[in-house]
Amino acid sequence: MTLVEAPARRAWLDGVNPVTKVVAALILAVPLMASIDATSAALVIVLELLCIPLTGLAPAAVARRILPVVLFAPIAGVSMLLYAQPSGEVYWSFGYATISSGSIVLAIAVSLRVFALALPTILLFGRTDPTELADGLAQVAHLPSRFVLGVLAGARTLGLFLDDWRSMGLARRARGVGDRGALRRLVSMAFVLLVFAVRRGTKLATAMEARGFGSGIPRTWARRSTVGHRDAVALTGAVAIIVVALSVAVALGTFRFVWS
Repeated sequence: MTLVEAPARRAWLDGVNPVTKVVAALILAVPLMASIDATSAALVIVLELLCIPLTGLAPAAVARRILPVVLFAPIAGVSMLLYAQPSGEVYWSFGYATISSGSIVLAIAVSLRVFALALPTILLFGRTDPTELADGLAQVAHLPSRFVLGVLAGARTLGLFLDDWRSMGLARRARGVGDRGALRRLVSMAFVLLVFAVRRGTKLATAMEARGFGSGIPRTWARRSTVGHRDAVALTGAVAIIVVALSVAVALGTFRFVWS
């Protein structure tokens, strides 16, 4: 008797075309890059987190993927905290570095902005199949097939980097050189991984050219990529999120353009 695993449950977002996801990500990102205030960024984050059940991703998985952004986003905030144009009450000053009430608010806003820009990418593309993305780029966005196939090949090799990293770590531990000097180990393994990537990319490009992927002949696609009413709902939701966030920021008087 053979046990057959039940297919993974499809989430609502799985039925949205990958090209629609790209457009939705741009709708959420571009207005945020044109403005800089904590209110709109915080609202976008909250509204996007409420959409997690639609993505099919577990909250723990989202937390793991967003953790690097949480750790490194304050770096952008620190530069604003120390070197932004002082305004309001000045709390500390040394040379070119000044901490004021205005720079504190700006640092918080920039840190939230980085988080708000990264979160949609994780939620929208966390379960997107690279092949479906390539089908959408070619059939819906009508991008050149040579570019689309290059993107697909690159996306397919991303997972190999993690395998290479684990293999190198295990090999170094087996030789007794992986337990000391964390920074030195990180730099050396990153360089080796870069060499692997260059070699793999060269071989992959040669193999694809040999099989005719670089020719100018119009290509056919095995799976059809279409858009429907669910895509319209997804775009409407993205517009609603950014409009609500910016409207509340304007109403509270915290909205400010990035160049002001």
